[in-house]
Amino acid sequence: MKKLMLVVLCLTVALPVLAQSKVDKRLSESTAVLNTLLTKPDGISKTLLNKADCVLVYPAVRKVAVGVGGTYGRGVLVCRSGKEMNGPWGSPIMYTLDTGSLGVQLGSTSTDYVMLVMTQRGADKILSGKLKLGADASAAAGPNAAQASGFNDPNVDVLTYSQAKGLFAGASLGSAAIGADDDANEKLYGKPIDALELVRGDAAVPAAAKPLVDLLNTTSPKHM
Repeated sequence: MKKLMLVVLCLTVALPVLAQSKVDKRLSESTAVLNTLLTKPDGISKTLLNKADCVLVYPAVRKVAVGVGGTYGRGVLVCRSGKEMNGPWGSPIMYTLDTGSLGVQLGSTSTDYVMLVMTQRGADKILSGKLKLGADASAAAGPNAAQASGFNDPNVDVLTYSQAKGLFAGASLGSAAIGADDDANEKLYGKPIDALELVRGDAAVPAAAKPLVDLLNTTSPKHM
């Protein structure tokens, strides 16, 4: 009986630590993906990042199962702070991605996705809860670095990119569903959070997320 109670106690302590480590790993992987794509010559243009209100990063998205078209990923959203979303990059929010039967057919290869949220309209819709690209917020494959300076379409809320096997390009995600990852957010902040209130407020950036937020603030300190 004592051994059983000891096992239960160990599991009770270990499970929250394991869940937290998964959140920390997601933040670390997202930082690595974004850093790579911001430093590649053909990667994400600083011009577009300067115009973006938020950035979504989904590292290593895979198919749910062999032969199934759907994909599912877990990533992180970072938005500029303040009511007008023109302040420094703020505290992150954990998000999920479900492409259903659309999007890139991944096979056994993992794909990194990055989305630039270009309008406050799009940011508000994403922060309000689960939505579908195309239906709730307009999305388009992001322009390459050479074309980025000419992008100025107020009707496009989200620009989408993908990277697989080192190849980076604009991507079409069809009607992919995006939603807040409530469990992961609670693990990160120690309590349930409201995404919109977090962005509009001045919540402290968790230690595990500081490298990601610092990368954004260093690369794009001002909203243009």
